[in-house]
Amino acid sequence: MAKALPRLLVVLLALLLAAALFAAVFDLPQPAVDLPAQVAANLAQTGVEHPVTAVLLNYRGYDTLLEIAVLLLALLGVLAIAGKPATRTAERVDPVLQMLARIAVPLMILVAGYLLWAGAHRPGGAFQAGAVLAAAAVLLNLAGLLPAWSTPGKLLRLGLSAGFLVFLAVAAGLLAGGELLRYPPQLAGGLILLIEAGLTGSIGLILAGLFLLTSERGRSR
Repeated sequence: MAKALPRLLVVLLALLLAAALFAAVFDLPQPAVDLPAQVAANLAQTGVEHPVTAVLLNYRGYDTLLEIAVLLLALLGVLAIAGKPATRTAERVDPVLQMLARIAVPLMILVAGYLLWAGAHRPGGAFQAGAVLAAAAVLLNLAGLLPAWSTPGKLLRLGLSAGFLVFLAVAAGLLAGGELLRYPPQLAGGLILLIEAGLTGSIGLILAGLFLLTSERGRSR
């Protein structure tokens, strides 16, 4: 009974916190500005046809820029604490899993490409496409077809940071006009596609790296 008391106390505190959060959410006042209507009214000037993409990469592009920076910093943190890999014997991998990976991964790459293209006019975009690419890399590692990472080489480091660097370069170029990430209407679509293409590869590598840097399946440099 004495051992169960601390756990019960933690559960009760969690329930109280959840109740307080629910009460705060339902007590929020009505917004003074109808933001969805504002987004829809100016959607034609954003360079894309989907409101979520417009918000993430046009109206609040600096938020997305900082999110990519945070992802990259998280991977650098994993690299800093991963340490030197131990030598491990080769593991036997199920051939059925390897066959499945060889069939599924090309399809996953096609899906990622479609999600990147679709993001301009329907749900999709760089984050979803990058997540699919990362899942493909994890599947290859679990199937024994892709070794884990130890210390990323120059080419891999470039791939990891390319999306952030492209985003930062576009932001710096637009800042010369006096405002951060305010795209000219005639260039907005092309610039957003350029940013999303760079982000897709980098997000895929970063998310995959968070797994591959801690995987025990055949680490290599």
